[in-house]
Amino acid sequence: MWKLNSKGGFTSLIIFTVLALAWIAGFASRLFAVIRFESIIHEFDPWFNYRATAYMVEHGFYNFLNWFDDRAWYPLGRIVGGTVYPGLMITSGSIHYILHLLNINVHIRDVCVFLAPIFSGLTAISTYLLTKELWSTGAGLFAACFIAIVPGYISRSVAGSYDNEGIAIFALQFTYYLWVKSVKSGSIFWSCMTALSYFYMVSAWGGYVFIINLIPLHVFVLILMGRYSNRLFISYTTFYILGLLLSMQIPFVGFQPIRTSEHMAASGVFALIVAVAALKYCQSVLTKSEFKTFFYFGVLAVASIVFLAVVVLTYAGYIAPWSGRFYSLWDVSYAKIHIPIIASVSEHQPTTWFSFFFDLHVLVPTFPAGLWYCIKNINDERVFVVLYALSAVYFAGVMVRLMLTLTPVVCILSGVAFSTLLDFYLRDNDTPRPNESDDEEEKAKTGGRRLYDKAGRVPKMKHEQVREPDGIGSNLRSFVLVVLVLLLMLFSVHCTWITSNAYSSPSVVLASYGNDGTRQILDDFREAYYWLWQNTQDDARIMSWWDYGYQIAGMANRTTLVDNNTWNNSHIALVGKAMSSNESAAYKIMTSLDVDYVLVIFGGVIGYSGDDINKFLWMVRIAEGEHPQEIRESDYFTEQGEFRVDAQGSPTLLNCLMYKLSYYRFGELRLDYRNPPGFDRTRNTIIGNKDFSLTYLEEAYTTEHWLVRIYRVKKPHEFNRPRIPVSSRIIKSQHFTSKKNSKRRKGTLKNKALVVKGKRPLKQS
Repeated sequence: MWKLNSKGGFTSLIIFTVLALAWIAGFASRLFAVIRFESIIHEFDPWFNYRATAYMVEHGFYNFLNWFDDRAWYPLGRIVGGTVYPGLMITSGSIHYILHLLNINVHIRDVCVFLAPIFSGLTAISTYLLTKELWSTGAGLFAACFIAIVPGYISRSVAGSYDNEGIAIFALQFTYYLWVKSVKSGSIFWSCMTALSYFYMVSAWGGYVFIINLIPLHVFVLILMGRYSNRLFISYTTFYILGLLLSMQIPFVGFQPIRTSEHMAASGVFALIVAVAALKYCQSVLTKSEFKTFFYFGVLAVASIVFLAVVVLTYAGYIAPWSGRFYSLWDVSYAKIHIPIIASVSEHQPTTWFSFFFDLHVLVPTFPAGLWYCIKNINDERVFVVLYALSAVYFAGVMVRLMLTLTPVVCILSGVAFSTLLDFYLRDNDTPRPNESDDEEEKAKTGGRRLYDKAGRVPKMKHEQVREPDGIGSNLRSFVLVVLVLLLMLFSVHCTWITSNAYSSPSVVLASYGNDGTRQILDDFREAYYWLWQNTQDDARIMSWWDYGYQIAGMANRTTLVDNNTWNNSHIALVGKAMSSNESAAYKIMTSLDVDYVLVIFGGVIGYSGDDINKFLWMVRIAEGEHPQEIRESDYFTEQGEFRVDAQGSPTLLNCLMYKLSYYRFGELRLDYRNPPGFDRTRNTIIGNKDFSLTYLEEAYTTEHWLVRIYRVKKPHEFNRPRIPVSSRIIKSQHFTSKKNSKRRKGTLKNKALVVKGKRPLKQS
């Protein structure tokens, strides 16, 4: 007994140590961005999340739910509480509140920056628990270690990437673990816990739709396989009813679970499993002939009624049809044709084969092996992971963003594969492991007595028998183990390199490297936003493409026309129309929208490929969808169908507002002795329209490396005012700042990011 307890304690210590090390490794690998740059919020959406969290911390949760943000979508505004998933803000705010109760003074910005790395450890633990329920403890430890450092998950959870996915993947895995637990036990308690975890997932991320479709699919397939049981009935009915009621408490979700097509599968499976349970009961009280008649007529009638009800309610408008995002999952070309605003987002593009290897590395070939092991040894819970894997593979292939939902199941099944292989090659080949259950079966067959063979000898029990060697020599075994260990080491090196080089660079701060390896920081984004904060009126309205709306509102604290919420396609199309039109036509649009400044991103000087010229065709396509009579995409191509900015470019393109704002005075600029003036490094060509002036706008500010350019929209009485020339900022930056900020002459800014306090801009210390 002492030996058993000692062994169990030692095993628990190993499990605890491995999980703790996985948590630490996952947390540490996500800190490259903080170490190499500084503790800042990255990308675009995280800036709104941070701004909303700071508002909630200062003004309280109920004021946050009723917050009308007048700095977004001018002149429409935005009701924030009813248009966000508040789980991320509530999580950060709760951590901040608890720390302050313990007299640990931590700024809310630091909580937001490090939230995703902290939750990566919780994701590793939840993945371990799920894999343990599906296969074994060893497979769970492998899966936890994989997901802690795999690039496919790190890409959305580095320090500073304060987005919904940072906590949603933990909620996803934990919900699946609780669901598998409830199916195996048939316990109402575990079903209720599954519903509560699902509620947290609903509050955190719109990807909860994946859960509410995968779990009903699991139930449906089990019924088709003849694996219906009372455990399954109790688990699903409890989860569905409680989860439905809880999910409707999120303002942004509301009545969607009962009024949208994305949720109808869950309702249909609920009706199906109730019908199956009723049939099981009727089968127990009716004769065979009576039940056969009742089954055919009853099932046909109920199925017809349900189908007709769904069709009628859909046509009547009570059930909303599938959204464009879901149509684009089944038809890759749908979004590009019908909803270009969705297709314009880079993370909505189909996934390349290179991306799979880039984000998963050695897990790509081991993932099918683990899937095969689960299919070969199928049971109720392994049916779930098989369905999870197949659906995730399909959706990840359609949309690169959904690599995030594929990564966890790849880690799980790769953990199963590595665990099975190591178990096979590490065990003793000569003596099989004792199997007490087989011995119990033998004793039951013989009534507990040991029988004798013909020679009068007592035969050995199964766990006492000696097998013939399986032919695996020690050399082959050692070679296989060395190869597996080498693959795991290469996987760790790959994950570390990808994380440090590809996923740890904030979009608001760029870095370039010279021939001697020295690093130069390009801080043009924050330089421009800081200038807006310091040199424009508090109620100034900034027009830019929607990509930069959250950052302008967050760092510059100024009003924007459109932002990354993209809820109003017609308003975005109006901005796209202004950018695609000539200056006089664009001025009418800007005047109607009370625009004070226009901000564009231009990468022709430093070779930045993500500038507005490279995004320009999406502006045209979105504008054409709403204004087909005035904007046509074909007008911006040459007769040969090429998009060119040189002398052979389309006249419509060379005279549109976006072209002029990007290349204004660029034709006078010579970057080096090898190229003539006006050479665009991003597109490797000399621009076609060099000598032009602006009539309705004037240059207000251009950052040091010309990456961000800001123009002021003139008032009608200012058209004849002489222009004040703005000198080039390639050699020396001259900032139009107030006297107190004139000491800042270089492009590197101190961190001036946000904390909302009334109308004061958000600052980062």
